[in-house]
Amino acid sequence: MNFAPTIEAVHHGALLSASEAGPAPKRLVVAYGFWIFLLSDIVMFAAFFAGYAVLVRATAGGPTGAELFDQTNVAIETACLLASSFTCGLMSLAANTRNRVRTYFFALVTFVLGAAILALEIREFGDMIAIGATPHRSAFLSAFFALVGCHGLHVAAGLVWLVVMMAQIATRGFRPAVERRLLCFSLFWHALDIIWVGLFTVVYLMGVSP
Repeated sequence: MNFAPTIEAVHHGALLSASEAGPAPKRLVVAYGFWIFLLSDIVMFAAFFAGYAVLVRATAGGPTGAELFDQTNVAIETACLLASSFTCGLMSLAANTRNRVRTYFFALVTFVLGAAILALEIREFGDMIAIGATPHRSAFLSAFFALVGCHGLHVAAGLVWLVVMMAQIATRGFRPAVERRLLCFSLFWHALDIIWVGLFTVVYLMGVSP
């Protein structure tokens, strides 16, 4: 008598085990889906970086990065963004312990630092436009405004998102759905930090080199 399991029996057992295990936790599914979104966003930024790298010397006789970039302004932006990433992490830790006061405090600090970054980017754009360095002046400036402006739009969206999250905590508390959204916000904000490191290196550091 042959007691060896058939392929059909093994396959049936595997399906049965999978069905008994049930679906993956929603927190895992949401995080996985949001990682896919972040990767697609990074692909978009990679395209902007590639366009900038190709057009960085196409100034059409206009001002170059070395003539336009204010390194002090950029250094302050970098410090604010790195600090905001740290306070965002502290906000997540406070939310995990369901400490409302600490969560609100670190969210407020993150918001202030993010708003400072956005204000500095807008000020940089305003100073450039005031001297005629507008996006249509050269291909280099078009690529610069598109790349840095896209990052600024993401920061603005993150600030709005953060305000909405704090309102949800105030009205709904630390429900699982709210905690999942906070996790997604933290991933988004840290991704902006990584993108800024690329911006700082490719645009501002390399932009002032001869």
